[in-house]
This record gives sequence, C-alpha cells and structure tokens, in this order.
Amino acid sequence: MTLAETITNYAGSTSRDASALDEDAFQSIYDATARPLWGYLLRVSGRRDVADDLVQETYCRFLGRRENVLAMNEAETRSYLFRIATNLLRDRWRRGETSLDGDAGEELVMEIADEGEDSATKIDVQRMMQTLKPRARQLLWLAYVEGMSHAEIAEVTGLSALSIRLLLFRARRHAAALLKSNRMETR
Repeated sequence: MTLAETITNYAGSTSRDASALDEDAFQSIYDATARPLWGYLLRVSGRRDVADDLVQETYCRFLGRRENVLAMNEAETRSYLFRIATNLLRDRWRRGETSLDGDAGEELVMEIADEGEDSATKIDVQRMMQTLKPRARQLLWLAYVEGMSHAEIAEVTGLSALSIRLLLFRARRHAAALLKSNRMETR
C-alpha cells in the first residue's frame, strides 16, 4: 500500500478514487512543505515527538479533505497545512499535553552548539524562544522563519491581521528584552 493510500484510508476513505490527490501530487506537496512544517512544530512545541505526531496528523487531515485540494495554489496549500498544524497544536495546549520540556529544549540547544560558527547567537535565540510563551514563539516563527505576512499569519492562526500586528510587536519587544538581558548576564 502506498503512503497516499495509507493516509487516505486513515482519514476515513475506503477507495483510492475518493482521494483528491494521487501519489505523485501528494509527494510533491509533501516534499515542498513537510520540512518547514516539521520545523515550525518543533520550534513552537519544543518536542520532536510532538512535531512528528502533528506532522503526520496534519497530512492525514489534509488528505481527508473532501474538496479538491489540487485546486489550491502553492501558497494556499502551505497556509492550509500550517493552519491544520496550528489547530492541532492548539488542541494539545488546551489539553495540557504540550509544553516546552527543559530536556527537549536543552537537546535543541546542544544540536545548535554542535553546528559551529554563529552557534553562540543561535543558542541565545533558541534559549530566548524557549522562554517565550507558545503564541509568541508561533508568531515569531511564522513571521521571520517562514516569511509570512501579517495576513497570512492571521489566516493560519485564526486571528485578525490587526491583532497579529500588535501581538507580533509585543513578541518582538519581549524577545529583544530577553536577548538583551541574556547578553548582559553573559558579560
């Protein structure tokens, strides 16, 4: 059984014809979006196991969609996948299942330290991200790593674009304060 068939069956469809995507189309979408989606979930949740689970569930829900997902352009598909992932992550937060564990966060910091040059800055940023609230981590990641506009972030998070502006401003200000205080402590 192919990956597309497996996920389609998981999503509740019994025939391959019910799937809006064939295997090649799904593979193309997966190749273009899986890594950024996994990175987003990892950095926002701070846990590999959660990122792995939610990426899998995101694609299952995506393939379970009854409308023709091929009609979406690349940006719409990407935004839709991030929206599904964000909602799944939000569900975990509401149930209290996902928090940034100290061990998981330190594991990420150690990986960065092994990367070599600029590792001190990367470690500072990673530690800063660990101390931020999940919503702030989410907004900063979507804006600066994924390069999304306020309107795109609003679509992914379900908030208004004006709210995103304000929340992103606050997240940047808080992040800058954390980085500044961290630099003062290390001197």
